[in-house]
Amino acid sequence: MENIDWISGVGWLGLALVIVLLIMFVQDIFQKDHAVRRNYPIVGRLRYFLERQGEFFRQYFFAMDREELPFNRATRSWVYRTAKGLGGMIGFGSTNDVREPGTVLFVNSAYPILEEEAEYSPPLIIGEGCVKPFEAKRIFNISGMSYGAISKPAVRALSRGAGKAGAWLNTGEGGLSPYHLEGDCDLIYQIGTAKYGVRDDNGHLSDERLREVASRENIRAFEIKLSQGAKPGKGGVLPAKKVTKEIAMIRGIPEGVISNSPGRHVEINSPDELLNMIARVRDITGKPVGIKTVLGSHKYPNMLFEAIHRRGFDYAPDFITVDGGDGGTGAAPQILSDHVGLPLSESLPILVDSLIEYGLRERVKVIASGKLVTSARVAWAMCVGADFAVSARGFMFSLGCIQSLQCHQDTCPTGITTHNKRLQQGLVVENKAERVAGYAHWMNVEVDKIAHACGLAHAREFQREHARIVTMPGKSMPLDIMNPYPTKRYQLED
Repeated sequence: MENIDWISGVGWLGLALVIVLLIMFVQDIFQKDHAVRRNYPIVGRLRYFLERQGEFFRQYFFAMDREELPFNRATRSWVYRTAKGLGGMIGFGSTNDVREPGTVLFVNSAYPILEEEAEYSPPLIIGEGCVKPFEAKRIFNISGMSYGAISKPAVRALSRGAGKAGAWLNTGEGGLSPYHLEGDCDLIYQIGTAKYGVRDDNGHLSDERLREVASRENIRAFEIKLSQGAKPGKGGVLPAKKVTKEIAMIRGIPEGVISNSPGRHVEINSPDELLNMIARVRDITGKPVGIKTVLGSHKYPNMLFEAIHRRGFDYAPDFITVDGGDGGTGAAPQILSDHVGLPLSESLPILVDSLIEYGLRERVKVIASGKLVTSARVAWAMCVGADFAVSARGFMFSLGCIQSLQCHQDTCPTGITTHNKRLQQGLVVENKAERVAGYAHWMNVEVDKIAHACGLAHAREFQREHARIVTMPGKSMPLDIMNPYPTKRYQLED
């Protein structure tokens, strides 16, 4: 009797399967969107399924260690090990092809610094002329990632980790949440084009809200975001399902409604208007004010620096964060990510050289951003002329990011960029905060370690002569020959 019931059950299951396949067959025959499914009903569906699964399995089974984009397996593994404090030790030689064009090679000294002689990069003041200047303790820090774009546990882990490591954390354009304050770390408040967190009812910058934010001791500086590497020329987008009640309150926007930032600040359409905004924020807060931008050429920095010469020293930004066009943690149109804005390898020398030419290099600090996830890349940026480096995706890796490329879909499998409570459970704040701190600590240590190998006391002594760039297989060129220091053409009077 039991056998008959079992056979009967299998029969009903088989009948149900046949009905489902028949429905799929009819759907495929009559649909007009996909030629493969129309010509090969049911079987054709496998093509789309396998194509989708390829995104997830390619990095594990098919891609070589150093051929993926935006970050290859070797780079991701290096960050994971560094965050865990396992060190960058290898055996039997490097798998990095030092003949590959674009590779950075540092000029080691015949007389490197001994461990007992070694120093570590000292703090550097940003905004020396401000009422409340910012003493930045570390070279390598955390770039802007908004609460909303990333999850609550991710922000909490970043804040705690930054506090442990003495690094600063940029809030991103989404405003200041209680979770940014949890780790008692230094914070740079980013003012995006939508003025989230410091806007009035009409979306304009509110002096009252600005004073309220600036009154917090942890807020050390303000950054006016003009553009970012993921999408130069377009503002940020937060899908409606990510605009929770809490996020809406923090940003000052309606709950459950898609949040679009304008492509630029409506008040800023010229260098003079930008300088007016910088002066306004600095006068209200008493704290350093800088800008974040992606460069497309020499034209716009030169126009800005001409305006500073015309108006005076006090109007200069205290720092400029230059983001490479190859950056990008947030959702962005592919056409902008792929084809708009210069990569950091070209834009950083442009900015530093323009500052030197206009006599502003000592006045304006330079923060480099854009795929700087390894100590070698940060050391290169210091050689070019940066004062600091920041990373977003590097710290996402330290949180456990597996580069699933789902940041914009609210389905992040590691809980970093999703508001799905179940997925967020995978991100244990206490554990990931330690990894954030470990990554920040060892990155700063290793940048100095490269400097010691070059015979320098610490990384703030890097010059362009200390690096070479591979230009063709087996041939490199000194960085100071590729990008020679310019002659100062202008002298700014106080």
